[in-house]
Amino acid sequence: MSPTPAQPPTAPTPTPQGRILVVDDDPTVAEVVTGYLLRAGYAVDRAADGRAALQQATATRPDLVVLDLMLPEIDGLEVCRRLRADPAARGVPVVMLTAKGDEHDRILGLELGADDYVTKPFSPRELVLRIQSVLRRSAAASAPATTPELLGAGDLTLDPAARRAQRGGRELALTLREFDLLAFLLQHPGTAFGREELMHKVWGWDFGDMSTVTVHVRRLREKIEDDPAAPKLITTVWGVGYRFDPAGSETKEAVQA
Repeated sequence: MSPTPAQPPTAPTPTPQGRILVVDDDPTVAEVVTGYLLRAGYAVDRAADGRAALQQATATRPDLVVLDLMLPEIDGLEVCRRLRADPAARGVPVVMLTAKGDEHDRILGLELGADDYVTKPFSPRELVLRIQSVLRRSAAASAPATTPELLGAGDLTLDPAARRAQRGGRELALTLREFDLLAFLLQHPGTAFGREELMHKVWGWDFGDMSTVTVHVRRLREKIEDDPAAPKLITTVWGVGYRFDPAGSETKEAVQA
């Protein structure tokens, strides 16, 4: 008779510090990710296709979704789009799992509102660290603002305490990441920041793809600039990064007047 393979020691059941929904149709990947998250203290639900993921998200209201893009039934991009369209799930952070060469899908996922991504093949420990980082940022964003004073430039106003932004009295539909970026830029007018510096100071990311910043800047320009193709508020500083220029808002007011 063959000897029975040794089983790994069973980790003690931790007190859940959050509920994570893992969505991946590869049972090996899902099992490994689940094991690491359980050991890190999270409660975990799983779904193997996009339709089941949406049903599970509605039923359990997870604190974060780990979402593979290549899914049967409904792909990950469409799942992310529907989550962001659901008022009850709009604020749930999403960490995408993408293939190494899927840069287009990765950028599209960020544009749809994903909070971060990890490229396959990945280290499960790195994924857990990314999840913890995203949850910390989400919690910090939901906490009462320490500086409730209004921020603004020209007809652009932002209320950190209420997490509301307006332009010319019209409400701006900003994602969590876009709001944080705009608040940071309004607090530092006229100062140029590199993309890596913005990643760290705005979102607390110590690693990641610089294209994340590029995507969020582009989307923010689409919402606050008169002409996103010729921005006057968030200007590009070649060789450095980006700068918020209050003079752009003054010019805009003069034109509108």
